[in-house]
Amino acid sequence: MITRNGIAVSPGVAVGDALVMGSEDFRIPQRFIPRRIVDQELERLRQALDGVSTEILENERLANEALGQQYGAIFGAHLQMAQDPKLISEVELLIKDRCYSPEFAASRTLRKYARQFQALGNAYFAERAADIYDLEKRILRHLLGEQRESLAELTQPVIVLAHNLTPSETAGLKKDVVLGFATEVGGRTSHTAILAAALEIPAIVGLGPFLADVSGGDTVVVDGTSGEFIIEPDDDTLWRINEVRQKYKSVAARRRQMRDLVSETKDGARISLMGNIEFPQEAEQCEQKGADGIGLYRTEFLYLGRDSIPTEEDHYNAYTEVISAFKDQPITIRTLDLGADKIPGWIRRSYGDDSNPALGLRSIRMSLHDMDMFKTQIRAVLRASVGAKVGIMFPLVSSLLEFRQARLIVREVMEDLEEQKIPFNSEVSLGIMVEVPATVLMAEEFAREVDFFSIGTNDLIQYTLAADRSDPQVAKWHNPADPAIIRMIDMVVKAAKNHDIPVSVCGQMSSDPRCVPLLIGMGIRQISVSPHAIPEIKEVIRNLTIKKAESIAAYAKQQELARDVESFLNRELRKLVPENVK
Repeated sequence: MITRNGIAVSPGVAVGDALVMGSEDFRIPQRFIPRRIVDQELERLRQALDGVSTEILENERLANEALGQQYGAIFGAHLQMAQDPKLISEVELLIKDRCYSPEFAASRTLRKYARQFQALGNAYFAERAADIYDLEKRILRHLLGEQRESLAELTQPVIVLAHNLTPSETAGLKKDVVLGFATEVGGRTSHTAILAAALEIPAIVGLGPFLADVSGGDTVVVDGTSGEFIIEPDDDTLWRINEVRQKYKSVAARRRQMRDLVSETKDGARISLMGNIEFPQEAEQCEQKGADGIGLYRTEFLYLGRDSIPTEEDHYNAYTEVISAFKDQPITIRTLDLGADKIPGWIRRSYGDDSNPALGLRSIRMSLHDMDMFKTQIRAVLRASVGAKVGIMFPLVSSLLEFRQARLIVREVMEDLEEQKIPFNSEVSLGIMVEVPATVLMAEEFAREVDFFSIGTNDLIQYTLAADRSDPQVAKWHNPADPAIIRMIDMVVKAAKNHDIPVSVCGQMSSDPRCVPLLIGMGIRQISVSPHAIPEIKEVIRNLTIKKAESIAAYAKQQELARDVESFLNRELRKLVPENVK
């Protein structure tokens, strides 16, 4: 029996026979072609690209129908790459000038871009490189007539194991035959992870090299809830896993019944349980799971997968879709939170290269750098917010000056709208994400000027503990139970209380059921979580009392080691929700 741990990206437990996918390499038969057949080969390339575009459009249609437009948009981005005039011209130039074969020219060009993304040393771009490799494989398949075994044609239940799965392969998985999957590479924000969660197929990524340890037909276990992956489990382990599977099913059924129950503690303290969303369509998922509103509406999707800056109407239409789903409930819209590691090339070219994206021009700094783009977004939010409870949240603010500049821009936009006699919401609240230690240390000063705080624990932990949670090699140090993080959150909560402003938590920590009692015990009364976590977090809240939460927080604050805090929180969660799967 071999046990490994990776990044859990889609909850659930699957046990079944392994299907080990090959390396999917294509053998390019020739690198060069005679000059006399260049025109003929260019036509063959164009036919292959037409075939690829047709194939991607069909994937997009299927994803739209099965999962929703937000997931189909992933293939829209693939289509833009396949039809990108600059990319195509680079490939054609290699064929014309160097007499490269279409296969070699296409592979060389696409892999050049993929390597450039991977060389940036950022997990997000490494995952986008997978999309480029997906396109390369599509083109080569159409040029060479070779095709890897189609996962969409499987008939026997299996667990798919691969070095990586492309988004198109993941979207084609069928829940009745693909029980789960595990990959050697990948991260939480990859398109493959997003699609796995949407399909509700248990999945683990980022396991590291393991394919050499498993053969097709071996019994394997994928626990997409804990990240545990097991090859050839022994009888005792198999019995334990089957118990977990049954418990997971019963717990999931019980939590579905909580949709209409109020999010409050056993002693009647109301805890606002909000949803974090990436796409407008996810607002419906939050509403179906009984969310009290939207605590974090990320707007980066408007800028990705396109070749031009989104217009004011693009912004306006997206915001009104979410606002209409939660007409009488609060919605917090975060302004653009892209960094140099995520922005598409058409924006990045205007800023130049950034050798350290995490510490460079990103988030609020980028917005203040490009006033026209910033004002366009603010105008749309103000217009869409008429008659609604909307807050504007600025990301990664690290100084009072940044907030004051952003607030001044909002006021200028309001004046412009008023002069143009365009209706807008003049009562929107303005808050900040607390994500860097500098902001924590200045929390008292910020609390005098902002309308609310929202603690973004993902970046706060990263910048405080110098650990990237998407990097498996250092992920163990990215720990919300670290005493330094607890003390920082405590400082922010106290500053908010001193100045009577609300404070919420919207990072991954708030979706962790172990941490919720701790947060409530420290005074947090608003929590924003990913849609799939809403039922679980509501159950924890409804089994808790404020007195118990405060005792948990008091004990945790006294600890000096993260492992001691973590062990304590695990024990307390088991007491609160004995039937919890985790």
